Amino acid sequence: MADGIILKAIRAIAFFREVFNRSTMIVNYKETGWEVVTQRAHGIVAAQVAMHWKAKERPSRWLETLLAIAEHDDAEVELGGEDLITETGGPLNFSMKLFDLEHCEQLAMLTITKSRYIALLTSMHMDFLHRDEEKENPQAKQFLEHQRALQEKWREELGIDKKEAERIYYLLEWCDAFSLLLCRQQVQPEKRGIEISTGPDGTVYQLFEIEPGVLTVEPWPFEANSFSVAFESREIQQLKFESSSEFRTAFINAPVKETVWNLVKKRGPVRKPAKV
Repeated sequence: MADGIILKAIRAIAFFREVFNRSTMIVNYKETGWEVVTQRAHGIVAAQVAMHWKAKERPSRWLETLLAIAEHDDAEVELGGEDLITETGGPLNFSMKLFDLEHCEQLAMLTITKSRYIALLTSMHMDFLHRDEEKENPQAKQFLEHQRALQEKWREELGIDKKEAERIYYLLEWCDAFSLLLCRQQVQPEKRGIEISTGPDGTVYQLFEIEPGVLTVEPWPFEANSFSVAFESREIQQLKFESSSEFRTAFINAPVKETVWNLVKKRGPVRKPAKV
């Protein structure tokens, strides 16, 4: 019996070690090196945005919804493992990652231990991210088909129909897209707009910088007329690294920068939206 307990403990340690050996980051090129935003920092921004959504349109499980939005990428530990850099020595950007069966299975397992509701939203997000890959990747196809069956089961158990689940998920996806625009420095200059995403109400929203550091969204979907969001990043003044270990050290020692955006409800017209 003792041997069985020890074996289970070893397997558990191996499982979590494997989870923590995966890493993705948001990497922006700078003239002097790189700006790196962790997935956890990006998730915080998404949750900050969601927190101000119109009260009458919030799902009944509001706290769990905020947790799902904040933690939808939290299985990624940015400094773990030895896959932190590309073949040319630069930091590995999250957009370079493709479907990883083992990672997706582990993410699904981690979320179901928190709640079926969070697992449902996370499963829908994995579906959103990888549905194009299933056309060419049998592993992705099999995994996503299994996840869709689980989603149906969870919806029935939670008393949430498919239409309502999709409405809630679209809020997560919208906040995720909003956060990525900020963390990837894609806000457009000269008061030009950029599309955020289609919201849970089917509306396509646009983001504008109306003055330095000040943003507005059209149409305005938030309860308050103004609020702020912020995230931390590291500025690493080195373009190339010989190993993941060298990058890890540079990241840990890099100065931390906090970026703050103020959002305000704009009265009067802004410039015509522009897609990029």
